[in-house]
Amino acid sequence: MTLDFSPVWISLKTAAMATVIAFFVGAIAAWWMFKYQGKGKSLIDGIFTSPLVLPPTVVGFFLLLLLGKHGPLGKLLGMFDVTVIFTWYAAVIAATVVAFPLMYKTALGAFRQIDRNLLASARTLGASEWRVFWRILLPLAKPGLIAGGLLAFARALGEFGATLMLAGSIPGKTQTIPIAIFFAAESGAMAQALLWVTVILVVSLGTVIAVNYWTENPPRRRVKIKTKEGQPTLVDETLLTVDPPVVPLTWENSRPAVPQASVELIVDIKKQFPNFLLNVSFTTEQLPLGLLGASGAGKSMILRCIAGLETPDQGRIVLNGRVLFDSQRGINLPSCDRRIGFLFQNYALFPHLTVAQNIAFGLPKGLSSRAIRQRVEKQLIAVQLKELGDRYPQELSGGQQQRVALARALASEPDILLLDEPFSALDTYLRDQLEKLLRLSLTRYPGVTLFVSHNLEEAYRLCPNLLIMEEGNILIQGPKQAVFDYPHYFRVAQLTGCKNFSRALPIAANEITALDWGCTLKIDEPIPPNLAHIGIRAHQLLFPELKGSTDGYSDNIFPCWLTTTSETQHRMTLYLKLNSAPTSPFDYHLQVEVFKNKWNALKELPLPWRIQLHPLRLMLLQNSSGSNPLGYQVSHSPRMTSHDQSNQRPS
Repeated sequence: MTLDFSPVWISLKTAAMATVIAFFVGAIAAWWMFKYQGKGKSLIDGIFTSPLVLPPTVVGFFLLLLLGKHGPLGKLLGMFDVTVIFTWYAAVIAATVVAFPLMYKTALGAFRQIDRNLLASARTLGASEWRVFWRILLPLAKPGLIAGGLLAFARALGEFGATLMLAGSIPGKTQTIPIAIFFAAESGAMAQALLWVTVILVVSLGTVIAVNYWTENPPRRRVKIKTKEGQPTLVDETLLTVDPPVVPLTWENSRPAVPQASVELIVDIKKQFPNFLLNVSFTTEQLPLGLLGASGAGKSMILRCIAGLETPDQGRIVLNGRVLFDSQRGINLPSCDRRIGFLFQNYALFPHLTVAQNIAFGLPKGLSSRAIRQRVEKQLIAVQLKELGDRYPQELSGGQQQRVALARALASEPDILLLDEPFSALDTYLRDQLEKLLRLSLTRYPGVTLFVSHNLEEAYRLCPNLLIMEEGNILIQGPKQAVFDYPHYFRVAQLTGCKNFSRALPIAANEITALDWGCTLKIDEPIPPNLAHIGIRAHQLLFPELKGSTDGYSDNIFPCWLTTTSETQHRMTLYLKLNSAPTSPFDYHLQVEVFKNKWNALKELPLPWRIQLHPLRLMLLQNSSGSNPLGYQVSHSPRMTSHDQSNQRPS
């Protein structure tokens, strides 16, 4: 008896066609669900997934109801004299329906594993949503998509129940391998059934092996071009094709420089979040502005609103006279049109692109390959990574990744540079090295800069101006020294590193009682009507016995006893109690920071020592509680003394 191999051909043809359809439909559905944030998301996902969990006969029954002679689609097709039931097309439809959920779920899982900051980074670099999909989302999800396609093929190849109900078992026409196995076994032809089982087992096993290979060994492609020095530089191959009529742009003239007088950012926005209301209004110009505050204060959210990654509920954002967002006028420019340079906390480098390709990603359209090389080279030299253009991000150290991210953010010459805690993942040595590099870059950068950091000293060194936030509100904004000298509010003093506070009670025009310190203090500035605390920074306490420690003032000098100490490489922190000896290691009033040379001199003196709380260095502080933003502006620092100039390290 001659064996009919038509089931093999029908199965392969059906599974291939079903896989192609399921691949594209499933990937598009997964992309849509990945972006969808509306209502009924779980219900829609359940509908898409249902053929995976329903019995095949149930799926076949629903398809019969839909495509049968009396079904809605069947009637529609009948008007054109088209019949689907018991045809090869019915087998393809049944295989597609049962294969779709595997492709959809695998693609959705692949998309969800991608760091959303990578997509946000691409948008801030000027990429449209379509380019984000093709250049970032698809390549990063490629192993998962291929695995989903192979799994969909295996599922379509093995489909039985729905195919039998919808397409039947017509030899040479709709009889697939699973159906042939069923009828061969039913008729007692076990050898024939075993042959079909072997065929489908080999194909399915090969598919599983292919899935594992693509998942564990995603391919990489490097595209090398030669620079003028003959060194290989890797850039995005899609950027190398330029139409002849396009006039090549150069590094200097690719985008007109923003006039100095127009460099200004205006932010006045509100956005309600589950745990707080972001309500900020501020203006800044070219000098870098540091945003400080506790975790969850809303600092990073301000950057995301400026970048267009989040949409405020109301307000406006204006950059260099160009409206980026205005709720009243209905203006909300997409991220790709805002000319933003965003340095994310985790750097958000594209892992499938090389260093040079990352830097070239955000360059303006229309650049020639020569102009691309020039820009990439210049940025690599600027961040001291000239020889690493062909590396992938995962082949670099954390410090090198940070430098690449900075170079990428600056390469497109953005109007504003947004830095979201760029040094948080680095050790002390790398932090210091890269801080110097960033400081140098900012001195040359002509646009607006916002720098978010939890590190007080870092922001102080990099930013001439500071903005202090608390629970979505601005507490104070101004020049850094003025903010440190005149914090005005208890919470601002805390956030700017002050460690010594006491509840305060006014007793005269220039005299208060520090209740927690147990002393009366002379002060040199007017007492605010709602005075709550008095504070003094740890490095501003003086010891009259030490040479050069006082400047002629004799007020606010008290005896003190040493409770305990804490040591760092260069400084000592002394915990002191005023007016009486301590009774335990926790019995102290003040923390004092001194360099070790001063400590060596101080520890030779007998106790009690004498300490001065200088009237010019005492801070009179109000409470900053309440839901309304305070937005206090400070602009000067008249009490800055020569002693302060030599101790500008904030504490």
